[in-house]
Amino acid sequence: MPTRSPCTARPTVPPAGTEPMHEAAPVDERWHESDGQRLWNESYYLDWFDPEGRAGGYVRLGLYPELGVSWFWCCLVEEGGPTVFVVEHEAPLPLKPGLEIRASGLWADLIIEAPLDHFSVGVEAFGVAVDDPTEAYRAGPGGLRGDRVPVGLDLGWETDGDPSGGPWAFHYGVASRYEIPCRVVGEVLVGDRRIELDGWGQRDHSWGVRDWWADGWTWFSGRLEDGERFHAVQVVGRDGGIGYRSSPDGLAAEYRVASVPNLGPEGIPVSGSVELGDLRLDYEPVAWAPLLLTHPDDGRQSRFPRGLVSVRADDGRTGHAWLELNQPPTH
Repeated sequence: MPTRSPCTARPTVPPAGTEPMHEAAPVDERWHESDGQRLWNESYYLDWFDPEGRAGGYVRLGLYPELGVSWFWCCLVEEGGPTVFVVEHEAPLPLKPGLEIRASGLWADLIIEAPLDHFSVGVEAFGVAVDDPTEAYRAGPGGLRGDRVPVGLDLGWETDGDPSGGPWAFHYGVASRYEIPCRVVGEVLVGDRRIELDGWGQRDHSWGVRDWWADGWTWFSGRLEDGERFHAVQVVGRDGGIGYRSSPDGLAAEYRVASVPNLGPEGIPVSGSVELGDLRLDYEPVAWAPLLLTHPDDGRQSRFPRGLVSVRADDGRTGHAWLELNQPPTH
């Protein structure tokens, strides 16, 4: 069977505590060979938020060798401010082994500085700033309309964990994907603003068939005020899920996941909760940067609300996270 991403795979989830954690290897950071399926995808995904959890963003580079294109997203959010979108679904594929892309009004380079330890991203682009982020769902053939603003990133993702402990890269085991909690440091340029960042985030890398238009899911990742990191994934219609919680000894796998979003207008959550083992995390939105994803062959559309949220654990601790829901046309 072909390798599939956790978004499309239907793994049998083992009972909690019965499956050892799988570890990512440095070689996993590189490009992988496509299995020839049309929607085979290599994805590098990185997000961040500032220490107060009031502003942040995410970058994704998706390589589709069978389609001959790259998808690139760079979305910036701020509490009470506009959402800035840089979205390009027709960029050429980078030249192996690098991850540099160029398109009209866009340059980006993703660099593996030290495998599983340090990853950097540079972006120079023009984005579109909108006051209502759901305008992304109504963008016509000409793309999203709003204020055109220059965007620049010079950011580094450093693995957040004691190198003497570990593991600090969480490999799903049931799918070709791993997640790494990070400290994120660098500079963000938006219009005439220069923002120095020393915050938090996560990065992940996956390869396999990714069908946005098949299954719905919740993906959730963040940090609590005492430094604990957490991550959870649940696919709609399936029991359990997969995720981790951090400890001084590394990341511990957890297979008991339940997501309950309270959906508002346009299907975007106004609140909700995620249970990860015996930890319940309630969340409220800070700012959204949703996307509309169109199937390359038949035009089906999946809505993809992704946003920065504040969280409160059932033990009283607070923190922040990035939350995404994939909402294909069947859901």
